[in-house]
Amino acid sequence: MSVRNRFGTAAAIALMTTAGAVLLSACGPENGDSGSTAATGAPVTAAPGGGSHSGSPAPGGKEVNGTSAANHLTISTGTRTVAMNGTTVDFGTVVRDLAWSPDGKKVVFVDGDGNLLTAAPDGSGRTTLAKAPGGETWSHPTWQHADKGPSGGAVPDETDRYNNIVFTADKGGVLRLEKVPAKGGAVEELAPHNSEGGDAAGAPQPPQTGNTWANAGGQQADIAYANTPAGEVYIYDDYIRPATRDIGKGSQPALSPDAGSIVFVRSVNGHDHLFTRSTEHDRTAEKDLTPSATTDYTEPAWSPDGRTVAARTPDGISTVPADGSAAPAQVSTLKGLPVYRP
Repeated sequence: MSVRNRFGTAAAIALMTTAGAVLLSACGPENGDSGSTAATGAPVTAAPGGGSHSGSPAPGGKEVNGTSAANHLTISTGTRTVAMNGTTVDFGTVVRDLAWSPDGKKVVFVDGDGNLLTAAPDGSGRTTLAKAPGGETWSHPTWQHADKGPSGGAVPDETDRYNNIVFTADKGGVLRLEKVPAKGGAVEELAPHNSEGGDAAGAPQPPQTGNTWANAGGQQADIAYANTPAGEVYIYDDYIRPATRDIGKGSQPALSPDAGSIVFVRSVNGHDHLFTRSTEHDRTAEKDLTPSATTDYTEPAWSPDGRTVAARTPDGISTVPADGSAAPAQVSTLKGLPVYRP
């Protein structure tokens, strides 16, 4: 049971889907899309359960899309096209670090000029949400939201308050988290902090710089993020009162749909592995989803039902059961940022 549930919150989990992953814009591990074009990675062959084994040849060596309406997988590769529903959609502009709105009816991304844009899933209705100042690089937006109160009912005022896009701003090599209302407005710095005790009482406060790779999960505005200098993963929660929790060593975190679990990346024996753990205050055992990794698994994302984690590899996109019950299986040769459409 997540921290939210201890306050009586009934976290809603999205509709059950088959194992799959949403693949999005080609991002570097910490600073977003690399801007590379879509490429055919190591081919894949069918594996038990509909997946495919990483690195094994596909018939004819053809590119494998790997997305479908059933698995909710989408892929953006830093080009104009985004893979979804088994095909590709031309957005008419470069799409980097694409993320979905909570209802799946809109996307937010960074365009070729470095600005934040929103659009419909077919690329129409593009709107510039905010323009990056000169000398500042924006990356990896995520859609923060809060649409359930402690009793599980809708809270309109809170829904509006937390309907934000949170992203990383890099100015002169200094990383900070910033936010802008999803309906448009001024860009503000998002400063994770703790309220209990306050600075006067000596309560430790989290670092304000070096923060990157924000990811919102659940329905009560939780934000996971990484601090680069410390190599730590944090969760910031100001729904009830501001509180920032240190989850442990890692990077590129993603919260599960109910915010009860977190997946993140950590290097083990020369390769990037995927780890999960509970988001409870009392630490529970971490689980390595990729204990036998012979490649790097990065940029993880949760399926809408919370049962599957997708990750990027040098050969494309692989998925793995979130409970660690099976080995990763390659599902696409497209190289991009994985993300699921709710």
